Amino acid sequence: MILTEVEVTSVERLSASFVRVELASPALADFGVDGSPLFDQRIKLVFPNAAGELTSFEGADETWLSTWLQRPVEERGPMRTYTVRALTGSGAATRLVVDIVIHEPPCGPGSTWARAARVGDRLVLVGPRRGAAFGGIEFAPHAAMTEMVLVGDETAVPAIAAILADLPATAVGRVFLEVPLAEDIQELEAPAGMVVTWLPRNGAAHGTRILAAAAERLAVRAAAEPAALTLAAEDEIDPDLWETPAYSSSGESLAGGAAAVLPGVYAWIAGESAMVTSLRRYLVNEIGLDRSQVAFMGYWRRGVAMRS
Repeated sequence: MILTEVEVTSVERLSASFVRVELASPALADFGVDGSPLFDQRIKLVFPNAAGELTSFEGADETWLSTWLQRPVEERGPMRTYTVRALTGSGAATRLVVDIVIHEPPCGPGSTWARAARVGDRLVLVGPRRGAAFGGIEFAPHAAMTEMVLVGDETAVPAIAAILADLPATAVGRVFLEVPLAEDIQELEAPAGMVVTWLPRNGAAHGTRILAAAAERLAVRAAAEPAALTLAAEDEIDPDLWETPAYSSSGESLAGGAAAVLPGVYAWIAGESAMVTSLRRYLVNEIGLDRSQVAFMGYWRRGVAMRS
């Protein structure tokens, strides 16, 4: 594990909804995982507290989280989870690129910090060190998966962009990305066989455009009747929604065995929990996709303050 202070070396406002920051530290020379691309690798960023001070993790080890939690809330600084957008350079010149979504006020600490970020600002980063177990990668299709379906809202754009950049040139599939505005559309590095569809809301309700597009594509692929999906109701949403072939937040059996409705298809879906819940219900309960073929991750929930 790498637990280090990092310094902002570059800030770029990509669009109304995205800020890109580049982070540097000598410790980043060892950042990475063994035997795998980073794909959707998650990291933790600890922001300065209200007084502008960073939490000290001096002497902390794998118990760093308890070190952070033991401090008074007003002193420890907020912590949030992000995806590595890119890792560039090597040695002392290694840079970590993170794209942060800018929400309209009132917004969380990450968005607030990113709005005012400047070169020279400092954060604390927790991430993987080569040669040591860390976790944080959920994109893991097994060898039989030959068609990718990647679905996400703006909070999943950095992860999906990183996955696309790491896929082999022979990869094929569909990508659906819902973003607030047309100006948020980005040019992404992707294999020629990965067809990327951007879905700007431009005032439409969050999740509605992506539900319609993804459901239509998956229904056609499964030779099923297209479904008019609606966002899941509040009482239908698992507050900790995180379902992968290796983990179930709901405690479901991890055993596969369902009939091969969509053989070779691997679906990775992330974003606001109501949208993810609706697609999960459709894919698993209605189409009958085997859970070994899907990863569903609730990155955030509308109207609920994010945890670390």
